[in-house]
Amino acid sequence: MADDTEALVAVRRILSPYCRVVQLSDGALIADWRRPRFLGMTTADVRKFADGTAEERAELVAALARAGCAAVRRGEYADAEVGRWLRGVHLLIRTVGFGRVLRLLPLAAPDYARAEPPETEVVARLKRAVQSHGRTSWFVDDDCKAEAVTAFVLLRRSGLQAALHVGVREHPFALHAWTSAAGLCIPDAEPRGHTFAPILSIDRGGR
Repeated sequence: MADDTEALVAVRRILSPYCRVVQLSDGALIADWRRPRFLGMTTADVRKFADGTAEERAELVAALARAGCAAVRRGEYADAEVGRWLRGVHLLIRTVGFGRVLRLLPLAAPDYARAEPPETEVVARLKRAVQSHGRTSWFVDDDCKAEAVTAFVLLRRSGLQAALHVGVREHPFALHAWTSAAGLCIPDAEPRGHTFAPILSIDRGGR
């Protein structure tokens, strides 16, 4: 029973922005939030999300997408889009504060992860775009908070796994934010060689 529960948690994590997953005695029922559409899954299929290979999970997600119960993957964001997101996030942080922006993340960054992990080159291109706009824009002015939130939101909206971290340095006191994905950090986790101890990490929507 515990294994089945963990499997259902995995299914809900993947489909939660789009569908409601209801546990049944012989599997699960997936109800689409956007339209009156229902799809049944056997216990074996549900368990593949938790215990199957990446290929098996990808096959199931593809089938759900064809059935209309999961969104087709979002492509990479164009450079201009990254710049607009970065400026918008920076303005939002200045207007309502960083803490409130973090609490708003579930609205902007859905808790959805594709079966396969993010490709390093995809994250690297996003990092170059975010930092390029952050360093050349007088408005953003290399704001690590805006860069971290922008990267987190764009990666999550593309269905990729990402975690946002906030760290602190005691001497001299300073705060720093960054997003990690595919082994890379946006912006760098240790700017100019300074180490920050993480005090907050968000890796699933706003949690």
